[in-house]
Amino acid sequence: MIERYSRPEMASLWTQENRYRYWFKVEQAVCQAWNEQGVIPDEDLKNILVDVDFDADKILEIEQVTRHDIIAFLTYLEEKIGPSARFIHYGCTSSDIVDTAMAMQMVEAGRRILDDFDLVLGALEKLIRENQGRVCIGRSHGIHAEPTTYGYKFAGFYAEFVRDKKRFAAAIEDVRTGKISGPVGTYTIVTPEVEARACELLGLKADPISTQIVQRDRYAHYFTALAIAAGTIDRLCVELRHLQRTEVHEVEEGFAKGQKGSSAMPHKRNPISAENMSGLARVIRSNAMASLENQALWHERDISHSSVERIITPDSTILMDYVLNRLTRLISGLRILPENVERNLWGSYGLFFSQRVLSAPIEKEMPRQQAYVVVQKRAMESWETQKPFPELIRGDAEIQAHLTPAELDALFDLKHYARFESEIVERVLAEK
Repeated sequence: MIERYSRPEMASLWTQENRYRYWFKVEQAVCQAWNEQGVIPDEDLKNILVDVDFDADKILEIEQVTRHDIIAFLTYLEEKIGPSARFIHYGCTSSDIVDTAMAMQMVEAGRRILDDFDLVLGALEKLIRENQGRVCIGRSHGIHAEPTTYGYKFAGFYAEFVRDKKRFAAAIEDVRTGKISGPVGTYTIVTPEVEARACELLGLKADPISTQIVQRDRYAHYFTALAIAAGTIDRLCVELRHLQRTEVHEVEEGFAKGQKGSSAMPHKRNPISAENMSGLARVIRSNAMASLENQALWHERDISHSSVERIITPDSTILMDYVLNRLTRLISGLRILPENVERNLWGSYGLFFSQRVLSAPIEKEMPRQQAYVVVQKRAMESWETQKPFPELIRGDAEIQAHLTPAELDALFDLKHYARFESEIVERVLAEK
């Protein structure tokens, strides 16, 4: 199913062959920097700056002997390039190559995910524009509270996704860091100049100080930014799942011709997309915890982080790409049912007017606690008798003593709850 929504190039970014290609880009950049320092002759550099077809199976076969992935990779390059390959990896340690290449891959994956955020934001903006002014009941604790609007509702999610995108863009910039500083970061053979030039050629910043690795707080930033965005996705999907409950039924996911909801119950139309994305959000959040565990390594480095990152880096980026694309489709195909929105709005007999009714007599010098007792009494009566709350308020002698019929009419005007909607929506949409 993931292939239906995730762009295939995201998955291809993390293939074994592509991993070797990125390693080779780093090795080539280091060799070019050495050449500019006069260490590697021009002819040898020319032989190194060639395209190489990587046979992953062959390299993995070599690795079965070497038990070391970078040495297997270098052995393969020696066979392909010949004598000039002696300069490849000069002064470097494995993590110089692996971490710098990983930074390039994470940046590329991140750029694609930023594009995905834009797709979601575009779909949400369209949904907001189409539903501005649609008054609906707001809920707190799952219970009717006061009216809001669908414009407000989805603008809140829009604002959160904008923050998610900004957080993740900052994390991409943080992880856009390479290191070519040798076995424990002390430049035994390489120099800071070679490091800076190689990183420049690769579109990266040189880490101001590294050990044998780029420190994993940068990676934790990246994965936790994805996890927070996954939380936003989950929050939106939980809202959409609730709004699709039979008792609520204010929205529906798209339902394709021939689609089935249950093997046993032909009537079922389930919120499967929202449920699926809530589940996948849990995986992305869980992977962030693994990235946080990777920060504490022994001394200048150990290898405990490596196996973790080989799983969570492709998984989290591919999943986020998939989920954001699927979410865009869900939002774009979402059907809102106005008649059910209206039915639910009045399902609590207009009790949502209680705060306005409480505030109005206070302004006319009625003590707050007295006003609260009167309004609460009528609210409980409305709930128990199912009589409209406005009707009971209009007939209350204490309220009549403080408010005119015209003033009461103004209290029960639904437009009041949407009076700032356009201003707030435009403010939110301008944040993108």
